[in-house]
Parts: sequence; structure tokens; C-alpha cells
Amino acid sequence: MIEEGEWEGIPDVEALARKAAEAALAVSDEADGDFDVSVMLTDDAQIRELNRTWRGKDKPTNVLSFPAPEQPGATGPRHLGDIALAYETLMRESEEESKELAHHFAHLIVHGVLHLLGYDHEVEAEAEVMEALEVKALASLGIADPYRDMAA
Repeated sequence: MIEEGEWEGIPDVEALARKAAEAALAVSDEADGDFDVSVMLTDDAQIRELNRTWRGKDKPTNVLSFPAPEQPGATGPRHLGDIALAYETLMRESEEESKELAHHFAHLIVHGVLHLLGYDHEVEAEAEVMEALEVKALASLGIADPYRDMAA
């Protein structure tokens, strides 16, 4: 769902979101099964409001993930949850980090889906696991390791 922002700057943004989500699922322990994820593409103003409401942080961020509770006895694809991305933050980060916009977008979709699956990066050991899965998923899409230049 495209709410706000200049998302047409990413060619085939919906197809790329789907491929990135599928790549994240493929590298996770959750690869078996049928899943559904909602993606909202928006702007900094709207994501700032979501961030303030749900996380108590009054600032925009690049991606937010909202895991859905499992529905026992539900039929059809399992709804993992919702992801929201902010265009201006995505654009700014891709420029600052010299990353192709579409590649950074795919990375954030992968990152968001992994959060929906229960992965996190608050603790160093968990961050290493999550980042390794991100790198593996992105490699399957032909996208270079986004962390390679960040090690110092």
C-alpha cells in the first residue's frame, strides 16, 4: 500500500518488496509454509507518528515492523504482520551510505520481515544472527553485503 512519498523512484517497487520478503523467508527457519505480510510505503511524517505512538520515539525512522499474533485454527496464509517504510529516510540513508536506493529498500524489507519472524538486534549475539540472515537473503537477490563497509 503506497500512502505517501515518491515511491515511483524505485522501479517495480511492489515486485521488489515481494522478492525481498520471499528472500527473507527463504533464509529463515520459517521457510516452510504460506505467509502474508502487509507493507505500507509512506513518508517521514506518517512514520514519525507511528514511531511516537507505538515505540514512544518522536522521530522518523527507516522501517517499523508490527508482528501479528498467531491465530490458532486460522486457515490460509499466516499473516506475519505489517511493515512501514519512510521514503525520505530511505532516500537520505541511501545517499549518505552511497547505496543504490532499490538495494537499500530491499534490505529494509528483508530486515522488517525478519523482525516479524522474531529476529532482533538489541543484543550483539542476536544482531550477528540477524545480520548474517540479511546478508544471505540480499545475496540471493544479487545485492552486496550492506554491512561490509561498516566494520571498523
